[in-house]
Amino acid sequence: MGKGGNQGEGATELEAPMPTFRWEEIQKHNLRTDKWLVIDRKVYNITKWSSRHPGGQRVIGHYAGEDATDAFLAFHRNLDFVRKFMKPLLIGELAPEEPSQDRGKNSQITEDFRALRKTAEDMNLFTSNQLFFLLHLVHIIAMESIAWLTIFYFGNGWIPTIITAFVLATSQAQAGWLQHDYGHLSVYKKSMWNHIVHKFVIGHLKGASANWWNHRHFQHHAKPNIFHKDPDVNMLHVFVLGEWQPVEYGKKKLKYLPYNHQHEYFFLIGPPLLIPLYFQYQIIMTMIVRKDWVDLAWAISYYTRFFITYIPFYGVLGSILFLNFIRFLESHWFVWVTQMNHIVMEIDREPYRDWFSSQLAATCNVEQSFFNDWFSGHLNFQIEHHLFPTMPRHNLHKIAPLVRSLCAKHGIEYQEKPLLRALQDIIGSLRKSGQLWLDAYLHK
Repeated sequence: MGKGGNQGEGATELEAPMPTFRWEEIQKHNLRTDKWLVIDRKVYNITKWSSRHPGGQRVIGHYAGEDATDAFLAFHRNLDFVRKFMKPLLIGELAPEEPSQDRGKNSQITEDFRALRKTAEDMNLFTSNQLFFLLHLVHIIAMESIAWLTIFYFGNGWIPTIITAFVLATSQAQAGWLQHDYGHLSVYKKSMWNHIVHKFVIGHLKGASANWWNHRHFQHHAKPNIFHKDPDVNMLHVFVLGEWQPVEYGKKKLKYLPYNHQHEYFFLIGPPLLIPLYFQYQIIMTMIVRKDWVDLAWAISYYTRFFITYIPFYGVLGSILFLNFIRFLESHWFVWVTQMNHIVMEIDREPYRDWFSSQLAATCNVEQSFFNDWFSGHLNFQIEHHLFPTMPRHNLHKIAPLVRSLCAKHGIEYQEKPLLRALQDIIGSLRKSGQLWLDAYLHK
């Protein structure tokens, strides 16, 4: 229990003596209406402030009752600036006899990982190459231009239309990887410039919402492959994932779909529909419901530009169909790339691991090559990206050998695969989970 002092939100470091708390007490404050967390052994009451958290209240709430030090370091660039907002939330610190890690998390792994992070900082691996990202933007704009010129010179026949659709789908996929860079604050030193360019890339080049992406994607990074915390494994009863969920569904006789065939119907409703149907609906509704007018204005600028460009060739209905065909193609690219690193890994309830171990359990890599780097937006280095989200992607390969060495030291598996095998493993994983569901459904 706490010892003395004010436990309410708003206490400051000026109060003395500083109240101290045991983990047993801190872990009780993990409710939606009562949230404490620990950073560098300091205890913060974030209950009221979490609704104003720029990254969204859910992502910070996922660490309620836990040590959030490594997540805090991973997500923020300007730590001194962020700590100014933390001072009014400080209510105490861990009791001297309490370990820095909660729930018996491995303190040696945590210590070694923080040393690795310091090494990465000393190697300037968090400093971006501005030319790299400029050239990436230029090649996206070049593809947009080539697409229009193709239709302009060759007309709107089937062959020019299909070629143009593939060029624009490629442009959209690459713009998706680029907005990912800015969204993670990995390009500019100042967060403000990252946010501004992020809104331009995801809004004007893709017609999506920066805030929607931030609130969704940061949860995924904070608690990857954790049910009820990572939105990327919330499959709305369409698929069952991992080993625990299919068995639970089977025991409860839940059969929203024939999950033993999910590795087959995945081809029909997974890659084809995620972006043109689910994401598109979710993005538009999120901007309207949350009254996010800035993001909505950016998205409208994308649709305005697209329709002004292509209505003269296809008409209104034809342009709408053309747009959705492009997103249909892009959706395949996006789903296969993003799922090859995660869906094949451990997917379970909250295991309360240290940052390093939790990221390694949920991610795997794909072998490096020029094509793999470009095709996946360097998400073939998913392990390193999850450990260091703000590290510019062109530096991920430099830290990879050190991450591999740390894994070897602590007996943690570091998975790296060829691209085709990684894609095949998606289907194998769905088949395995579907069979687990069927066995539990029939026999338990």
